Amino acid sequence: MPRGSNAKRERQYEHIKESAEQRGESGGRAEEIAARTVNKERARSGESRAASRTSTRDMSSSRRGGQRSHSGSQGPTKDQLYNEARQRNIKGRSSMSKAELSKALGR
Repeated sequence: MPRGSNAKRERQYEHIKESAEQRGESGGRAEEIAARTVNKERARSGESRAASRTSTRDMSSSRRGGQRSHSGSQGPTKDQLYNEARQRNIKGRSSMSKAELSKALGR
């Protein structure tokens, strides 16, 4: 972890590293993934001295990971679509089908 990081970022780094290792990444690759993710989050929240444009203007790593979490042949599950609709406060989501949720989310 870089100098000046706080306890929250240390925990975040360890959690991401352990998750990557459980998925079968090598130790070095897991450390790289964790460091890049934590550094991006630090830049987005203003905790780092310098930050690239892509770090601050791009979508957050947690949101990007959520979008990639289910990339099967049928796309995201209805529950995943419903949760995203709830986060975006889309009205009438509880009575929508999977196709309607997908359409309402612009997918």
